Amino acid sequence: MELHGDCGLGVVGRGCAASARSESQGTKGLCGAFLVCLVLAAGCATSPQEPQVVVSGEFKQWHTVTLTFEGPQTSESAEPNPFLDYRLNVVFCRGDRQYLVPGYYAADGHAAHTGTDSGNRWRVHFVPDEMGLWTYTASFRTGTDIAVITDPNAGAPAAFDGATGSFLVGPSDKLSPDLRARGLLRYTGQRYLQFAQTGESFLKAGAGSPENFLAYADFDGTYGASDRRQQGAATAPAFLHRYEPHLQDWCDGDPTWKDGKGKAIIGALNYLAAKGMNSVGFLTYNIDGGDGQDVWMWTSPQEKHRFDCSKLDQWEIVFSHMDRLGLMLHIVTQEAGNDRVLDGGELGRQRKLYYRELIARFSHHLALVWNLGKENTNTDIQRKAFCKYIRDIDPYDHPIVYRAAAGRHDEVYGPLLDFPDFEGLSLQTNNTHTQTTRWLDASKQAGRQWFVWLDEIGPARTGVKPDNDDPLHDEVRTRYLWPNLMAGGAGVEWTFDHRFAHNHLNCESWRSRDRLWDQTRYAVEFLRDLPFARMNRHDDLTSAEDDYCLAEPGTMYAIYLPSGGTTDLDLGATTETFRIRWFDPRRGGLLQAGTLALTAGPGVVNIGQSATDSDRDWVALIVRSSLQRSDRYR
Repeated sequence: MELHGDCGLGVVGRGCAASARSESQGTKGLCGAFLVCLVLAAGCATSPQEPQVVVSGEFKQWHTVTLTFEGPQTSESAEPNPFLDYRLNVVFCRGDRQYLVPGYYAADGHAAHTGTDSGNRWRVHFVPDEMGLWTYTASFRTGTDIAVITDPNAGAPAAFDGATGSFLVGPSDKLSPDLRARGLLRYTGQRYLQFAQTGESFLKAGAGSPENFLAYADFDGTYGASDRRQQGAATAPAFLHRYEPHLQDWCDGDPTWKDGKGKAIIGALNYLAAKGMNSVGFLTYNIDGGDGQDVWMWTSPQEKHRFDCSKLDQWEIVFSHMDRLGLMLHIVTQEAGNDRVLDGGELGRQRKLYYRELIARFSHHLALVWNLGKENTNTDIQRKAFCKYIRDIDPYDHPIVYRAAAGRHDEVYGPLLDFPDFEGLSLQTNNTHTQTTRWLDASKQAGRQWFVWLDEIGPARTGVKPDNDDPLHDEVRTRYLWPNLMAGGAGVEWTFDHRFAHNHLNCESWRSRDRLWDQTRYAVEFLRDLPFARMNRHDDLTSAEDDYCLAEPGTMYAIYLPSGGTTDLDLGATTETFRIRWFDPRRGGLLQAGTLALTAGPGVVNIGQSATDSDRDWVALIVRSSLQRSDRYR
């Protein structure tokens, strides 16, 4: 959440409770680590008794800056509870702009590698959105349940409360391939999310299976809780992901933890990114009745107020690698089977603490979307309360979405129209074009345009089959992928059919859908070459019964023909000449000539058809000839 007003900080470093060190690596120039260290040290008295503040990061716009404080020595199981009875908030300021960022207990500060559950480190992550001098002031207070109390004066000050300092932020590396060159992925009131730095509109293409992606054997404290309850604690661990087919995709220099753990899950992400995907959807909580019963943030499946520091630090290593690969984090916070476990479904102490820990640890990731859950049974009042709490705590206002069961769209989505803390749909449907169109239009009419993703083919038991069982993916491509995109939808995330190998819960290899990723990439890359954010659905301009048209009338028309053949196009009053080319959604590649090269208005014209395989699906691109001089549209 961004705040506004005077930061109340004077001279750089005034009132520092500690000397601050920088642990930046590879940073050079005026905003390098050495200058940050000097700036932080200015005016900061030091003594052996004073705790230290370690400031680490690259100190560039859109790069994460991490503050690690020395606080009270404690542990995950200690009293007072370090997660519930202490509260770290840090206000970061530049000029009259302020960001209130929540922090968290970090054990010894290296828990991903040490596996420890104790220590005296407290940590906060911040992503500066501007270059220049930023100052910070820490609030560290203690009291019963203070972590879920928003009153800034609640409790009593402790340890490093009031610590202040500053750091300089330089420009981001605009040539970097990762997300930091593009900035925060944010909601701007349009059909597509947009990167703050580049203004690029985002089309999602990715994997929503396995939904228990984080049920990975190399993560600390992770096992199959459901099977253990049935078989007894003395039995061998239940199924966990190992992703061994993706060990070959790990590269030298990629991250690991604990002397080489994590290579397979990092390799899996490398593979998906190499296929041109940009998103992974996953649950952070599926115990207590969820399908997988193998993902949780707490120290045990029964615990709801204490978190596993080493496991969550290992998640952070994986999420940071996703940033470098350009993969969005689509965090699904619960599912139907456990949606009424935390506080009986209400927004109480357990749920608030869960959301706060998620936000404190992971909200600094630039491309992140919070999903309230899938097919939940919470009430409208509860859903809105969840949204408002997340929005109040999240300093970056990441978009919030929800996936309602296929038969409950009206009941769930209708009351959320124009709600100010809700941005889009994670759609479950097998009526893709109609439902995408319906909710895009309804939200626009209500005054708050949503973006609409297709995230699950409904009903839930269905999904995408492996290549071995469905090598062509004709139904997926013609009924789901292109119908969403041509309606103005914001992209897809594929879930897998439960009845086949490498399914929604036990998928070990994303290569099982290698051709699916290719066809998804073809579609997204085709649209990215067009000014798709300016184009709108214009199915009324074409004559075929089942075709879809996305257009900027008078300039450009993209027409998807699921059954092939031809269609007529109404060019209106224009007398311009238009060039006709064809795109193969099955094999990708360059645009191809069809049976008709040119057409001209005014009125209704025929566009011809593809030169080959005219009974298969094709995309016709009709572009005003005067635009071809730029060669932008191939």
